[in-house]
Amino acid sequence: MSDAALAARKAEARKAAFAARKAAFAAGQGRAAELLAGVLADHAGQVLAGYMPMRTEIDPLPAMAGHAGAGGRVCVPVIPGPAQPLRFREWTPGCALEDGAFGARIPVAGDWLVPAVLIVPLLAFDRRLFRLGYGGGFYDRTLEGLRARGPVTAIGFAFAAQQVAKVPIEATDQPLDLVVTEAGVIRG
Repeated sequence: MSDAALAARKAEARKAAFAARKAAFAAGQGRAAELLAGVLADHAGQVLAGYMPMRTEIDPLPAMAGHAGAGGRVCVPVIPGPAQPLRFREWTPGCALEDGAFGARIPVAGDWLVPAVLIVPLLAFDRRLFRLGYGGGFYDRTLEGLRARGPVTAIGFAFAAQQVAKVPIEATDQPLDLVVTEAGVIRG
C-alpha cells in the first residue's frame, strides 16, 4: 500500500473512531478507572505517565491520583515540538496547570521524569494491541525510545466501543502491552 493510500485509510479510520468515541463518552465510562487502578496496582512504586483528558477521551485521573496517593510518582506528557518524542513533567492532584501544545493541560512546574508505565490515549485499537492515535507519532517515537532503554509497559485506555477489527499500521507504529476499557482488560 502506498504512503498516500495508508494516510487516507488512517484519516478515514480516525473520523470513524472519533464518532465511536463520542458516542461512548456520552454513555459514561463505567468501571474503567477502577479497572485501570487494578492494573496499576501491579506497577506500584514505578513512575507512571498518565494524561490530562481532552474532549471525549476516557478519564484516567482517578487512577492516576490513586497511584500518586499510594506513593508512586506520576507525570503527564509535554510536547516539546513537532516530530519529537514526548517529555514528561511530574503531576500531582491539584497542581497548577497551564495550556500546552494542542490544548493539553500540563503542570506549570515539576520534575522531568522518565516513566516505566504509560497510560496511552487513543482513537481506536485492535486485538493485536495496535492503536490509532491522532497522527503526530508522538507516542510511537516515545515508546520506541523508552523501549530501547529498558522495559516499559504501555497501557491503552479507551472505551470498548473504540475497538476495531484492524487498525491500519505502518512500520513505525508501536504496539501496546494491554488495553483497559470499561468492559475489561485486553492482553496480548
